[in-house]
Amino acid sequence: MGTVYGPNRINGRSRVEAIYEAIVGRIDRGLMRPGERLPSIRAAAQTFGVSKNTTVEAYDRLVAAGRVESRPGSGFYVSQHRPKRGEPPSPASIEAVDIIWLLREQLEKRYEVRIGDGRPPAAWMEGPEMARALRPVARPGQRILPESYGPPAGLPALRERIALTLAERSINVTPAQVLLTHGANDALDMIVRHFVEPGETVLVDNPGYYPLFGKLHLAKAELAGVRRNPDGPDLDELAQRAAATGARLFFTQSLAQNPTGCSITLPVAYRLMQIADTHNLRIVDTDPFADVLPATSPRPAALDQLDRVIYVGTFAKTLSASLRCGYIAADPDTVSALADVKMITRTNSSGYIEQIVYDLITSGRYRNHLKRLIDRIEVATRTAHDSLSRLRLPVFGQPAGGFYMWCVLPSGIDDKELSRTAAEHGILLAPGAAFNPEATAGPPAMRVNIAYANDDRFARFMRTIGATF
Repeated sequence: MGTVYGPNRINGRSRVEAIYEAIVGRIDRGLMRPGERLPSIRAAAQTFGVSKNTTVEAYDRLVAAGRVESRPGSGFYVSQHRPKRGEPPSPASIEAVDIIWLLREQLEKRYEVRIGDGRPPAAWMEGPEMARALRPVARPGQRILPESYGPPAGLPALRERIALTLAERSINVTPAQVLLTHGANDALDMIVRHFVEPGETVLVDNPGYYPLFGKLHLAKAELAGVRRNPDGPDLDELAQRAAATGARLFFTQSLAQNPTGCSITLPVAYRLMQIADTHNLRIVDTDPFADVLPATSPRPAALDQLDRVIYVGTFAKTLSASLRCGYIAADPDTVSALADVKMITRTNSSGYIEQIVYDLITSGRYRNHLKRLIDRIEVATRTAHDSLSRLRLPVFGQPAGGFYMWCVLPSGIDDKELSRTAAEHGILLAPGAAFNPEATAGPPAMRVNIAYANDDRFARFMRTIGATF
């Protein structure tokens, strides 16, 4: 292999990564053939200018990836077995409108322009500084890895800390009223499993959180949408639908709602609880952006003190989507019942992740991260308003504090067809139809992620499409 690697191949990356990528590159270009012997550990270390331990780690990684075979007593050889490379499906061939498609795209990330993404850029959450913060700090006498599954409700220390945080939001709970979960979606899944019977009517925001709709459909529930206004749910429609259907549950997101980005006002929150009492409704309120919103924001759970409200929180939107950690706060009987559901369906949540989250909070690193995240959200919100204004796309209400804006499209535009056309151009849009819980068509709209709204490619696409209407 000689001098083709050179020391400069290591600049900008870890030495192990540089060696790994250099060898994989030569294999992929056909410069090293199957069965060919790699240089010895000593020779490769000299070539790369690294220690033998570093070379061993790189070679071990190549073996683990199946690119290289280790033959004891002989050395390392290019693997005889090449993985089959299937062609990924073309984004243009995908439906580009339904719930499953939109969920899958959040994970597979095939589209380069991500206007409809549900998450912020990784740099906002998982950059080098946060990566360092994610290493838990072991204190004297403290174990990082839990010795066993741990208690069903989750790490006691983190539940105590969450109870203190909720008190700052005027939601007074004991740690026993906090159940840790694998994020907000996991919490919603447990709530649906426990409360929803097949054929039962459940009230939801319209537009609302489409992954929740999928869970309710799996439970064979009937969904009834409650129109979302800029200041919260339409209370007259909520009362009318509760009375007409006999629904027992209303799933909502009061603050920085997904997809509109708008928040409930105090008068609306107060009357919401009156309607819940009149119609015997349980309110399931998800608050994913709580940690970047003022503690004094109007929350039904603070007005109700978890009598009728089940409060769902998560760290996925403000810490990392990779750290699946969230929680449910509710009355003791509800938490006890949901803990049983958790044991039956999950056994437990991750004590290791919970320990990391606890360490981030108590060390002050999470607080410092939140300060930077709040600044980013504020700047991106202003920029998104300007960008959408230039495109003459009106923004619904006054979104603030979250990642989303809801844009009403000109009449006559089919938002599903717009999404399909955008997919053909490598652009991910989130059409309003995906956020509609009912089969009836609503006004054409789309959810916009504020972090991506200023992309010039999106602007050029919208101007081109707009010229054809």
